[in-house]
Amino acid sequence: MARPDRSPEIDAALLRAVAEHPRDLVAMVAAQLGLSPSRVSMRVRGLVAGGYLIKQGSTRPTYALGENRRFARDYARAGLAEDRVWYADLLPLLNHLPRNVLDIAHHGTTEMVNNAVDHSEATTVSVWMECSGGCLRFVVADDGVGIFRKITRALQLPDERLALLELSKGKLTTDPQRHSGEGIFFTSRMFDVYRIESGSLVFDHDAKYDLDLLDEAHDVPGTQVIMQIATGSTRTVESVFDQYSSGPDDYAFARTVVPVRLAKVGDENLVSRSQAKRLLQRVESFRHVVLDFAEVAGIGQAFADEIFRVFANAHPDVELLHVHAVPAVQQMIRRAEVLRDEQGGVLPPSE
Repeated sequence: MARPDRSPEIDAALLRAVAEHPRDLVAMVAAQLGLSPSRVSMRVRGLVAGGYLIKQGSTRPTYALGENRRFARDYARAGLAEDRVWYADLLPLLNHLPRNVLDIAHHGTTEMVNNAVDHSEATTVSVWMECSGGCLRFVVADDGVGIFRKITRALQLPDERLALLELSKGKLTTDPQRHSGEGIFFTSRMFDVYRIESGSLVFDHDAKYDLDLLDEAHDVPGTQVIMQIATGSTRTVESVFDQYSSGPDDYAFARTVVPVRLAKVGDENLVSRSQAKRLLQRVESFRHVVLDFAEVAGIGQAFADEIFRVFANAHPDVELLHVHAVPAVQQMIRRAEVLRDEQGGVLPPSE
């Protein structure tokens, strides 16, 4: 049987230890891991060549962290605390970054590790980090039940693909006693790229286009979250929270953007009241709801009526807006709005 590759473990130990053991790095890590000094020296040479370590001197060299940073470690989920992962393992490697990027990294990694600990039912949580080439990347993975499957069961959804729609809205949690449901929503908006892979599905948010995308994966076990941000980014944690609050003096999570296309399952058309109700599930908890009709070629009369007449009349305190609607969609929306206005707020039974 082939021996497991311990290279990531050795690299992680070297990068963690170099600050306190610059002169005896090889000997200390070799003793710690029960390996030969020659095996550890080989990994040191690779880290120096990759820019992760700096070597000074030749006879009795000293080492320091290089410009690039790398980390990988598996943790037992039981008893794991997200602040331990950040303060003990990640922060010592990343404190050279600008404060705004460091704050985003702190927020994202601790939120995703905490989600894995509290929700995944996993045995192991794995954390990987790479900082090189002006880009900071994280992966938080677990071997648990899978996030889309868990959301589908908790909300009794007819299809796992609809779990991505619920994630896009925000304020989604399967454990409301301990979680606000805001972690994934805000984290996905802080990073340049945010991606969740679980089972056969992928939830992908790209900050460049401010889009939530649905894709297919190749049967990823458990859940894997991928986060990436440029180290020169000017984005801040505060600016992301401000974008979805009511105003400068109100920090409540009051605004959401709902990608209408994610309400579709497969090739179905958006025509029925049940589809509209699916789209609107939980949005009454927001004060401002923007329905994004990008990539939606058309909607049915009943679908539009349920949203822009029935729901609007039933929830007058929710500001309901729409963007990116093509003319055919706009026509259906306007028809429902005119009918609502003609009725003067009186709500006839929906058909």
